[in-house]
Amino acid sequence: MTVWLWAALGLLISMLPCALICLRGEAVSRLVGLELATTFATLLFICLALGTGRRSFLDVAVATVFLGLGSGLVFARFLERWL
Repeated sequence: MTVWLWAALGLLISMLPCALICLRGEAVSRLVGLELATTFATLLFICLALGTGRRSFLDVAVATVFLGLGSGLVFARFLERWL
């Protein structure tokens, strides 16, 4: 295993608290957990791309950035209506 794959494993493990916050937290905490999980997922895909040598994972990382930004904005919009 390369250093990049070990980093990907560390990022995958660090996404577990984000998942717990998204499942059990209050609305604002869920938004923070979602954005942090998106950041970790993007870094995870970059580490996997560099560790395995597959450049297609970099495309997935770019798509994750844009989808994470959009989902965060939609969540914040609905959160504004609820509160």
